[in-house]
Amino acid sequence: MAAYQVIGDWGTSRLRLFRVEGETIVARLQGPGIGTVGSGAEAAFAETIAPWLDDGLPASVTLCGMAGARDGWVEAPYADCPADAAVWRTAATRFDWRGVPVTILAGLACTDEEGVPDVMRGEEAQIFGALAHDPALAQGRHLLLLPGTHNKWAWVEDGRITAFRTVPTGELFALLRDRSTLGPRGAPVDPADEAAGFAEGLARATADQLFHSLFASRAMQLRAGRSPGWAAGYLSGLLIGGEVAQMLAHMAPTEEALLIGDARLCGLYAQALAGHAVRAAHRDGDACVLAGLGFTGEINP
Repeated sequence: MAAYQVIGDWGTSRLRLFRVEGETIVARLQGPGIGTVGSGAEAAFAETIAPWLDDGLPASVTLCGMAGARDGWVEAPYADCPADAAVWRTAATRFDWRGVPVTILAGLACTDEEGVPDVMRGEEAQIFGALAHDPALAQGRHLLLLPGTHNKWAWVEDGRITAFRTVPTGELFALLRDRSTLGPRGAPVDPADEAAGFAEGLARATADQLFHSLFASRAMQLRAGRSPGWAAGYLSGLLIGGEVAQMLAHMAPTEEALLIGDARLCGLYAQALAGHAVRAAHRDGDACVLAGLGFTGEINP
């Protein structure tokens, strides 16, 4: 039986485990997120990894993300910004599970100019992974944007994460889309209508009338014949456009940003950034988190 290691990202909505043999990822498993398992994190991990245990226990397990949250598996500390990858790794929590050494990597914390704290868990692994992929990012100052449920705008200077801001745009969109009178509420969504709605939402977002503009999602369906797909795209464009405009207005001017995450969602942010003359490059979120976890080998499909 081949010796293997397990690395993974345990987020709020899902657990992703990768089996490493030598320098190759040979398999992957997916399980429930920390947000759904509560105090049963250890049992959920054991159930998810069970198919691999037929080959014996892993040599080690390394996890990032919400596994280290207060309501996760075992709480890991936050490393304070500014922090480089070495500082972040040193702050990890380590323990044994069935005799297997487990490392849960730390989160990061910072405080803004007004004394308001902010935290991240998991995104820092993607950021340090992006720096590992592209050493040029470890020189000078760069803006990195990680869209998701809770978007992170992070500033990296000479290889250190110096500051970041969290904007819960993804969570707000999901609430408006699924649990309000403004969204499609489960109705079929036509991609072409959605794209048209997104473009109109972006255009309205620049007018700095977010709250008034939100209700147009419903009114345009009732009085202007707009479809549920248009409404979904419009809400997305309005929220993303408003977020981008607000964040860029409160930071030093920049001409480019690096987007890390899902290609489709990052594409929407690139469209919004282009409206402010900011170029956007993209890196895959999975590839970055694996590099952040220390994996530098090959992925066997």
